[in-house]
Amino acid sequence: MIRTEPRIAVAAISVFVALAGVSTALRGLIFDEPGLVRCGTVAIVVSVTLFVVTLNPSPLQEWCKRLTPRWHP
Repeated sequence: MIRTEPRIAVAAISVFVALAGVSTALRGLIFDEPGLVRCGTVAIVVSVTLFVVTLNPSPLQEWCKRLTPRWHP
């Protein structure tokens, strides 16, 4: 099995949490339940923020790329 970076796994999970948040918020809007709308909105905001933060390249990653040799066995 190929190992992936943890940040990519976290970003993938956050996408599905955002989709669940959209579903929850829509259900709250359809059935007039303000609590569900709030929970869905919070899930969307938190998961999209986490997605952007985890996939945003950092200066440390660019610095590490310069240190690694160009040839890999």
